[in-house]
Amino acid sequence: MDLIRILFSILLPPLGVFLQVGLGGAFWLNILLTILGYIPGIIHAVWIIARR
Repeated sequence: MDLIRILFSILLPPLGVFLQVGLGGAFWLNILLTILGYIPGIIHAVWIIARR
């Protein structure tokens, strides 16, 4: 299941984070990072998925 989440986080980072944690603070932070730059959003999403 984590492999699917990581794949989603590469394509659309907030979706991967949403599937992992829901509508928490990490989700909103990831949306902000994705808006500021696509690569920081991907890094944050993969970090959230790998951490949990």
